[in-house]
Amino acid sequence: MQAAQHLVIIGNGVAGVTLAQHVRAKSTCRITLVSAESATHFSRPALMYVYMGHMRYKDILPYPDWYWSKNNLNQLHDKVTSVNFETKTLTLQKGEPVQYDVLVLATGSCPAFYNWPGQNLKGVQGLVTLQDLQSMEDNTKDIKEAVVVGGGLIGIEMAEMLRSRGIAVTMLVRELHYWYSVLPKQEAILVSDIIRKHGINLIFEDELASINPDAQGGVESITTKRGKQLTCQFVGIATGVKPNVSFLNNSGLNIDKGILVDEAFATNQPDVYAIGDCAQFNNPAPLAPAVEQLWYTARQHGETLAQTLTGTRQKYDRGPWFNSAKFLDIEYQTYGYVPATWDEKYGSLYWEHTAGYKAIRFLFEQDSGLLTGINLLGIRYRHDLCHHWLKQQYTIHQVMQELPAVNFDPEFFQHYEQELFIQYAAQFPAQATPPTKSNWWQLRKKFGLFSSSESC
Repeated sequence: MQAAQHLVIIGNGVAGVTLAQHVRAKSTCRITLVSAESATHFSRPALMYVYMGHMRYKDILPYPDWYWSKNNLNQLHDKVTSVNFETKTLTLQKGEPVQYDVLVLATGSCPAFYNWPGQNLKGVQGLVTLQDLQSMEDNTKDIKEAVVVGGGLIGIEMAEMLRSRGIAVTMLVRELHYWYSVLPKQEAILVSDIIRKHGINLIFEDELASINPDAQGGVESITTKRGKQLTCQFVGIATGVKPNVSFLNNSGLNIDKGILVDEAFATNQPDVYAIGDCAQFNNPAPLAPAVEQLWYTARQHGETLAQTLTGTRQKYDRGPWFNSAKFLDIEYQTYGYVPATWDEKYGSLYWEHTAGYKAIRFLFEQDSGLLTGINLLGIRYRHDLCHHWLKQQYTIHQVMQELPAVNFDPEFFQHYEQELFIQYAAQFPAQATPPTKSNWWQLRKKFGLFSSSESC
């Protein structure tokens, strides 16, 4: 971008801030980040740890106050009420209108509600924004019982937060097991067992029918579609999120679920782009979602668009799918394509610890052996190597030869790759040649995986 131009970014989450940083590295143009949510950027995934007392709000601010002025990044804490694309003007709730030369919409997500009776009562809320965290502090003070509606990652985060304060929690999940639409059955059962182990009650195959008020206009109970009545003083809504785009309706911007963009994040309006949770690809890649609502993809969106805005048009290429989460006392990682169910085209290598709470799955094509995806629960693998296997189209047999190099758990953690290989050998006796000691050392050297004692 030219020095005289003004880049305005609506939203100061990871997508908007990453874009601003990368543009600033190559341009002296004027940059303004506008956000109604917060005066400055914060780490959204860490909000739960503030509630749980593990961190303070100031601890989740990645950059000190001086960072913004030093890098000439203007932060404007105000709400955009409308956008005029013809005059290139933003109308703000409090301040004077803002003119832009290039506009980037990075407005994120908001909770998805489904018109339940009582959903507007005090004590009913989602958990996406900083304001939601503040509401949760107020709404859960001195309560004894809570219901979380929904079984995704936000739902389990809310349940963990509530349990950290000694509040009895019931999760209402419409599926057969936790996250059954995303996780294969074995992983879904494993995670459901972990949730119960932490004292969280699970009700499956039922849905919210209504939220019932008390005499003061708060929550007294919920009623499910199967007729159960659960006493509670708080209802956490975790039935998904949707792009935060309602203020752009009837503005002339093409919107479906999110703001429709091409492979370089351009909208139908000149000099207007959308990135992050609010963007929806017109033509997503095969097996890729049209709306990507993940932290790491939001960062990639910002990095990619910055190239285009500073002179080198770049198409977005996410690479193999990846997601990770830490909830309760287990870590979850997924790479590539591992659906909840699959047909006979695919085969699976699955290992689960006999004591539970740890699992590894490799999914591959039956005929070719081509690796399509990896699921991990309670075990950490090296992101770069998993990405490499998928990007370079490894077969399950090639993966097994590099298996000793992939574990990323600390040195004194127990590793389970040998047990996984034994299971692989039982499944593929003709191909099961164990990595030799020399191959193992070559892999350790290649990926820099020596402990202090090994390198002596």
